[in-house]
Amino acid sequence: MRVKMCSIHVTDPAAAHAVYTEKFGFASLMAMPEANLFIVQNPSIPGGPGLLLEPSDNPIGEDYRARVYEAGMPAIVLGVDDVAAEAERLAGLGLRVVGEPVVHPSGTFVDVDDSCGNLIRLHQD
Repeated sequence: MRVKMCSIHVTDPAAAHAVYTEKFGFASLMAMPEANLFIVQNPSIPGGPGLLLEPSDNPIGEDYRARVYEAGMPAIVLGVDDVAAEAERLAGLGLRVVGEPVVHPSGTFVDVDDSCGNLIRLHQD
């Protein structure tokens, strides 16, 4: 069994699609603006899991997204080879990096605001 798709609630799926493809480096798997449906995936894993950029247009989805963000919790964890270099690259592209990388027994991590209503944790083993 494997993960086929997971989702993340965003404030604006079309804007999130641009951020996730142009800044985070994902490939567009599906973009249907007329249906407000946007899915991205890791370009180096063809057929790999998709990340659905879920609209928060219902009260439950928006409440969940907002509360997770307000609590300072990351909505998802993305693996990277070099947390410091990736944080610097994303900051240079205009995304807000929250604090400095933290070295932890599980690895090094830092959170980045995706500008679409979420904190994204970058994690390096």
